[in-house]
Amino acid sequence: MASRVRLEDRECPLSTTVQHVGEWWTLLILHDAFDGYTRFDQFQQSLGISTSMLTARLKTLVTDGLLERRPYRTNPVRHEYVLTERGRSLRPVIVALAAWGNRHLAPEERSMILVDAETGREAEPVVVDARTGRSLDDSEAYVFTSGPAAGDGMRARYAELEPRRRPRAAGTGTA
Repeated sequence: MASRVRLEDRECPLSTTVQHVGEWWTLLILHDAFDGYTRFDQFQQSLGISTSMLTARLKTLVTDGLLERRPYRTNPVRHEYVLTERGRSLRPVIVALAAWGNRHLAPEERSMILVDAETGREAEPVVVDARTGRSLDDSEAYVFTSGPAAGDGMRARYAELEPRRRPRAAGTGTA
């Protein structure tokens, strides 16, 4: 059977990220971990997930370095699952996904919102360029291109796209 994954996708950071967190249960487990859940029974009760599915997802999250499995009781041995630094670094991604979902709902239809812990005011998450503070929503102002480690397939992909982008980047305003 032929692979459905193109060679350039194997090196794409989006593709590799989705391999770690793209599964539905994985995102929900991470969301619960950001809310402070650490124990198997907490995740299971919160999510209504089967024992076997939760075991498999937690194992993968530990293997991927997003959660750390630590004993919290010795007799009998019980473990908790704590976010690693790598796992904690996913919080802005989860926040952005939730914000995207909420943007497509009327305010009264939102079951969960992000608020400022001190004021209780709803936050409006945006993804910005750290250097300029500009929103990254504009796909003409901010474009992907091949990086230093790009293989031939990735370089070819962006070489093909470059001529379509150049006029705007050069300031001509024509396409």
